Amino acid sequence: MEPVRMVDCHVHVFDPARFPYAPDAYYAPAGQELGTPARLAAVLDWHGVDHAVLVGPNSGYGEDNRCLLDALDAGDGRYRGMAVVRNDIPRAELAALKAAGVLGVTLNAALLGVDHYADAGPLLSHLEALDMIADVQVIDDQLVALSPLLDRSGVRVHIDHCGRPDPTAGIDAPGFRELLRRGRAGRAVVKLSGCVKVSRESYPHADLSPYIEALLSEFGPDHCVWASDWPFLRMPERIDYGPLLALLARQVPDSADRRRILWDTPCREFGFPTGTATA
Repeated sequence: MEPVRMVDCHVHVFDPARFPYAPDAYYAPAGQELGTPARLAAVLDWHGVDHAVLVGPNSGYGEDNRCLLDALDAGDGRYRGMAVVRNDIPRAELAALKAAGVLGVTLNAALLGVDHYADAGPLLSHLEALDMIADVQVIDDQLVALSPLLDRSGVRVHIDHCGRPDPTAGIDAPGFRELLRRGRAGRAVVKLSGCVKVSRESYPHADLSPYIEALLSEFGPDHCVWASDWPFLRMPERIDYGPLLALLARQVPDSADRRRILWDTPCREFGFPTGTATA
């Protein structure tokens, strides 16, 4: 049987020995949370993952993308990137990032708040003009307030970590309804990831099953991707890479749908080659 090809669509790299953290960093990962490019490559190789999307972290580096760019360069095509940038970044700087393998920027409203992006209209217009991605992380009902800004820009939108819903609020909560609306309209890609961030239950996070089912139904496997969120910062319980892949197999039992989520859709979205394995 042909092995399953895989792309991990949300990981981070931290290499403070070579790229010191910003003095005012929101959080400074240390110890088992460190994820150097060498460690990342070893984890991906061990689990048979061909490619990964390196998401610039607010923790450690903030708007300093040097570590991210170094890993992209050393990866020789294995990776794509999402950068953290200021809202007033010029289009020429975004174009230079794209040339280096950065295909989008993060909008982390879950951490910084929706108001932080009130003046981000020009940024989103630049992203749309360059065919880059707005990689959006929200929590609870923040997507309701953020959606008009996203819709006006026409930018490509990826939603992190299942939209980070509150499992006690139900799938009819305004923020999750808005996420499903975007799925029905084909106006976003959602990452099936980060269950441990919001679940009130331990692995396998059964309280999120209705949310995963709703996302799969409204987005379909052609607008869903998978991600580990390695190296697992500030986790409420132990989490490992292998069990996360096993969880996806449980959430998406159809092997053809899993292939689309793990390979076909991310290759399309991030421009990874679909031929010979990289790893």
